[in-house]
Formats: sequence, structure tokens, C-alpha cells
Amino acid sequence: MLKSTPLRKVHIDLGAALVPFGGWEMPLRYKSELQEHAAVRSRAGVFDLSHMGEFLVRGPEAAAWLNSLLTNDLRKLSPGRAQYSFLLREDGGIIDDLIVYQLEPELFMLVVNAATTEKDWGWLEEHLPATGVSLENISEATVLIALSGPESESLIRQLTDLPVGEMPYYACVKGTVAGIPDVLVATTGYTGEWTYELFVRESHGLSLWEAIMNLGEITPAGLSARNTLRLEMGYLLYGTDIDEQTTPLEAGISWAVKLDKGNFIGREALLHQKEFGLRRRLFGLLSDSPRAIPRNGMLLYNQEGKEIGRITSGSISPSLSKGIALGYLPPEYKVGMTVYMALRGEMVPLTIVRPPFLPETSLTRRQKARV
Repeated sequence: MLKSTPLRKVHIDLGAALVPFGGWEMPLRYKSELQEHAAVRSRAGVFDLSHMGEFLVRGPEAAAWLNSLLTNDLRKLSPGRAQYSFLLREDGGIIDDLIVYQLEPELFMLVVNAATTEKDWGWLEEHLPATGVSLENISEATVLIALSGPESESLIRQLTDLPVGEMPYYACVKGTVAGIPDVLVATTGYTGEWTYELFVRESHGLSLWEAIMNLGEITPAGLSARNTLRLEMGYLLYGTDIDEQTTPLEAGISWAVKLDKGNFIGREALLHQKEFGLRRRLFGLLSDSPRAIPRNGMLLYNQEGKEIGRITSGSISPSLSKGIALGYLPPEYKVGMTVYMALRGEMVPLTIVRPPFLPETSLTRRQKARV
């Protein structure tokens, strides 16, 4: 049976098309995914992300224990900061990609994918030490709302006195928003635009959503727009671009893997892979024609017509009016080279590029301004 977020009635009242996603009933679109996509890129959109999983990890050994499970180096975190990381099997396969927030010196929050929440929880429990660390699953008690777009800062300033304009990328702070206490505000996101992700107790979720919508000129956005927004940035989708048969090195996310930090589950497998070489790598692919749209699962070929790989995520880019994709190819392929997909009986060329596909967003502009 599908789960529903506490905002389900809101979505129905707004005319959303609800679809199954990761075990949840979620809004695919409200009126037009193209309008929703454009609103996030140009102004602001709001997403209900309450299907995501949230775990609290507490205790004097919490940091060291998490560092033995995750690929990134938690020693580089401090209270009020966040980090992207992977949870791996012993063979290096990706159990999940996640964000870890350090809320206090001995308190962390993991935000995991909806479809993997139960699997992740089981893995953590299986490896939990006898003392020094405790786990709490707050997924069902948490509503997560994301306000994303170039105008997100000016909008959220109307709801809070928190120093939201001074927050760097991948930071978090707790305080009052829209008169609601203990809202965790995080500058993480999945669209490529400057985003505030707001974590609030389930009982206050509807009030927070309404307060945001009452600001005006904010477009509710669904999964379809969220997918094209993340794909334009080259962000990975678990279960599509990465899974337990994929390693972070193959996915091209070695920056979130710190092999020199000490031991963690999956490290030896990644060291072996790094020494002996990859069998495949994830690349960005660009079509010059808006009519030649790559789709998930399509095969990739070389000039001689030999199968060499597969598209994992593909769509039209609403911002570029071109087909864009992510796909796995042999590691000898390089940026600038051409591969092909079969479409309507023709071999259509795709240029290998380095994501993101968009040269500039409100997120990249903000990051450049801080350098």
C-alpha cells in the first residue's frame, strides 16, 4: 500500500496528478511540468519532499561510527554544516546516496532516499555498535518542504529572522519560520537553483506550506519538473543512474569519496577498482535536436554500430530545448567525442559533455560571488 505525505489533500486541491514513487503517492505535476520547471529556474517553486527518510544519529561515538560507514570525511564537518556522501556495500556497490547534517557536536541527521529508507535503516541497525551511538527514525514525524529558485532568499526572509542570507551552501540552522518553532532550514537542494529545504514536525507541515504559498508568485512543482531540473545539473537519481551494482567511481563522484581518511565499508573494493581501472564511467550526453530526445534505458552505439553503453537518464532540457542524458560508456571515451542512439530507425549522434548542462544558475552565481 502506498504511503501519503501529510500534504496529500493540498496536492489534490491544487489539481496534482498523483503517481507512485518510491513507495509513496506523490505529485507528478500540477498543471504543466514545463511551467513548473521554468518557475524554479526564473522565480521560485515549492516541492513537498516529505517522502524522504530522516534518521537521527546521537552519541559520543556517532561521528566516528558514521565515518566508518560513509565515503566522505565527516571530520571536515562542524555543527551547522552538511555533506553529500554514499553508503556502500563491502564490494563498493551503492546502497544509497545521502546528505548528512551535523546539528550538534554529538548529533547528526541523515536524509536518505524514499525508496531506500527501510533498506538504509536495516543496514545502519546491523552495523550499530553496542554502546556510544543511538539511532532514531523520524521519517514519519517529519515534513520536508523545499523552496527553490532565484527569488527563494527574498521570499524566505519574509517568514523568518534567521540569517538565511548569510548561510553558505550545504549549511543548516534551526529557528522559527512563519511563527513555527524548531524548523531546520538547510541550504541543500536538488534543482541547481539556490534552495532552502525546511524540515518541520508533521503537525506543523500544513501551516508551513500555506505560509510559503501565501507569499504569492510561488509555483508548486512536482516530480516531473524536479527530474528535468536535476538532470540539467547532472545530479544522480538513485535506482536510475546509480544502484548496488554501481560504485561512486564509476558514477564520476570521486569527490565525495575520501579514500585517504581511513577505513570505511567498501573502501578496499574502491581501492582495487582504482588500481586496476574502471570498466565503465557515467558521462553527460547532448543532442543538438529538440526532436531527438534520449530516454532512460536506450542503448548507445559507436560509429560502427556496436553497442557500447546505455542511457540511464534522458529527457528534453526545457532550458536548452535540446535532448540531454546521462549514460554509462567505456572509460576510454572522452568529452567531445560522439556516440549514437537508435531513434525511429536512425542512428542519432550525441556529443559527450561534462555536466552540468546549464552554464549558470542562481546556485552557481551565488557560489562564484562567494569566491
